[in-house]
Amino acid sequence: MSKNESKSPLKIIPLGGLHEIGKNTCVFEYEDEIILLDAGLGFPSDEMHGINIVLPDVTYLRENRHKIKGMIVTHGHEDHIGGISYHLKEFDIPVIYGPRLAMTLLRDKLEEAGVLDRTKLKSVVPRDVVSIGKFFSAEFIRNTHSIADSFSVAIHTPLGVVIHTGDFKIDHTPVDGEHYDLQKLAEHGEKGVLCLLSDSTNAEVPGHTPSEQSVYPNLDRVFAQAEGRLMVTTFASSVHRVNIILQLAQKHKRKVVVVGRSMLNVIAHARNLGYIKCPDDLFEPFRSLNRLPDEKVLILTTGSQGEPLSAMTRISKQEHRHIRVKQGDTIVFSANPIPGNTIAVVNTIDRLMMQGAKVIYGRQHGIHVSGHGSREDHKLMLALTKPKFFVPVHGEHRMLVKHAEMGKSMGIPEENIVVINNGDIVELTEDSIGIAGQVPSGIELVDRAGIVHHTVMKERQQLAEDGVITVAAAIDWSGKLIAQPEIHLRGVVTKVETTLLKQLIVRNIENTLSERWSDFSHSTDGELEVNWTEIRLEIEASLRRLIKRELKNSPLVVFLLQKSEKLQTTIKPARRRRRSTASAAVS
Repeated sequence: MSKNESKSPLKIIPLGGLHEIGKNTCVFEYEDEIILLDAGLGFPSDEMHGINIVLPDVTYLRENRHKIKGMIVTHGHEDHIGGISYHLKEFDIPVIYGPRLAMTLLRDKLEEAGVLDRTKLKSVVPRDVVSIGKFFSAEFIRNTHSIADSFSVAIHTPLGVVIHTGDFKIDHTPVDGEHYDLQKLAEHGEKGVLCLLSDSTNAEVPGHTPSEQSVYPNLDRVFAQAEGRLMVTTFASSVHRVNIILQLAQKHKRKVVVVGRSMLNVIAHARNLGYIKCPDDLFEPFRSLNRLPDEKVLILTTGSQGEPLSAMTRISKQEHRHIRVKQGDTIVFSANPIPGNTIAVVNTIDRLMMQGAKVIYGRQHGIHVSGHGSREDHKLMLALTKPKFFVPVHGEHRMLVKHAEMGKSMGIPEENIVVINNGDIVELTEDSIGIAGQVPSGIELVDRAGIVHHTVMKERQQLAEDGVITVAAAIDWSGKLIAQPEIHLRGVVTKVETTLLKQLIVRNIENTLSERWSDFSHSTDGELEVNWTEIRLEIEASLRRLIKRELKNSPLVVFLLQKSEKLQTTIKPARRRRRSTASAAVS
């Protein structure tokens, strides 16, 4: 047996982050060991009624929990760490390694969820190497992104080095002075990189992504021109952007009122860790708003994505307890909408404008730059690492395809590149790469109460589209209606006269009982037994067919069955029908 054949294949299984933006989660498996890289969340689309967050389906991890040896975290964005507290309720993760800022933010989440005891959090610094299990070690390589303290990772395996870029752009003038460790990437490229998994988010965008510093002069101009109060909204986790905004507040002698729990938490932790430096007296509490001159106020808030419960959205709806828009306010959206959030954002902007605010938004003002590299950044990554195999990750399908084409143009053979889906098992040997099957993949939806099952989500969708019809009926032990059923329509559009529809419903129930009663009731040793559950389901199904036929749509149909008291429990065979009838009459 050759050396190559003696080694087991490495499996790489993404559970989220492909053909989408968000919920980035990746599994690395070798023989009987699994390590995870990130575990993020996604945000709901408009048709996900009542849903707060979207998680990847982690059935595979639940079924293989005994193999999990640890996790690597690349940085502190929600789409990379937001799912961890939910997953820890279902399986333990022995240890989680990641940057100091991400670990600090994660600790808060785990404490709040009551799962901090189900793992150990260990902070790392650039170029740290940690061992996880028998087969894996992870080397943390400083990169540049829109959040401070962000890493790419070189994962050492029995087959060779796999580099996962994490989210990145190549910023030569980073706000915090922490440059991308391109030297370390090049070292690995010279030694030999078996496989590169690289962020594809901006694979369609030509050129280089501008430096975060390029935002400073444009925001500076907006601050200088603002005559009244300033409100600025951005991602709370965009520590570099927040740092720039606080620097400009000092320069323009404005006091800062911070609004939004996540913004308060990130600023507090970033200041403690030294990523944000500013004096304590720069900040003022809510109660100071009314005593400060408008031209001396900067309100820094969450809500750049139009999130329903965020501070900026509540301000725009005049629902915030402390802040109302004033004529002459300047409101700055220092962020671009994530795909799917555009309508919510523009609606928020419209409401703010209607109240007299001047709203600054859009790419033309240069007040936001992406945290993800563009095509020339991707080419530099490929040139430095010189991977044998290449897997584009983190992006929608067209982005993955464009990135794969870029890899081919950089000299990687087409057969050494795979474009994959969530749940695909990428099987890697020293000489080959391919897809060797699939594991369960998809989404899990979470509202304030917990996981929302697909049947519940389907019912919510039905309610939103076609309304609901509830029918409550009392039935005796002989299969007869005791009284006229109660029928209520909510949100239902119908061309059929409501009175006629109710008559059809009653007739349908009576016919179903008459025709099917004997199928669900029988006597055993003189005792009458009725399968009430099956009767309820049969009537409900029959009503659904009736209503769909009559209304030409499909409202949610809920049938509530009440059975009468069973007064006679023992029935003699010779007089069974008579006693049953007498009992029904008494009911």
